[in-house]
Amino acid sequence: MRSDVAFIIPVYNEETVVRGVVENVLRDYTHVVCVNDCSRDRSADEIAATGAYLVNHPINMGQGAALQTGIEFARRIPGVEYFVTYDADGQHRLEDVATMLDTIAETGDDIILGSRFLGAEAVGMTRTKRVVLRMATSFSNALSGLKLTDTHNGLRVFNRKVAEEMQITMPDMAHASEILEIIAKHKYRYQEVPVTIVYTEYSRGKGQSIVNAINIAFDALLRKVSR
Repeated sequence: MRSDVAFIIPVYNEETVVRGVVENVLRDYTHVVCVNDCSRDRSADEIAATGAYLVNHPINMGQGAALQTGIEFARRIPGVEYFVTYDADGQHRLEDVATMLDTIAETGDDIILGSRFLGAEAVGMTRTKRVVLRMATSFSNALSGLKLTDTHNGLRVFNRKVAEEMQITMPDMAHASEILEIIAKHKYRYQEVPVTIVYTEYSRGKGQSIVNAINIAFDALLRKVSR
């Protein structure tokens, strides 16, 4: 049971799956911080039943804001040195987290990013999803100056230095691009590792639409131009 790691899980209307996801993490890790982003279902009750930390947003603020809230909460937990961002819909695997934690400890990097496109084939990914993600990656790399194969993967591991300095200001899904901008700005040492994302019918239904992905890209471009 590791107590030097904190998982940050943003939650919005995930009552049917979140309890299982959190209980699975708690088998191996002491600290799980769930940020309930004003869910309209029983997500908060399901989280409370697990014994994980539960932080409630009074209004829906978006996944970026939920992650920032969770990071700020987690960095107050004594003894935590590593922080994991982890989705509530069950598409991430703990064995990938273990590999990422081993990597960051061995290399001394600041942040490790999961990639669906480094040899580990995603399970259940549609062709359309793959094409959109490839396009989003090319666009995000052009804006951030980084060289990544997967720029919108929610599975990340970072050290306390990054957690202390992280300030996500984009409340919605545009936070993924903003995190890359933060990495570039602070010149954090980073690398990607292969991870397997498991797309179920449930997680596909919760995913972002193509139109929303285009809107996020447009927002990122506007931020870049306005600076």
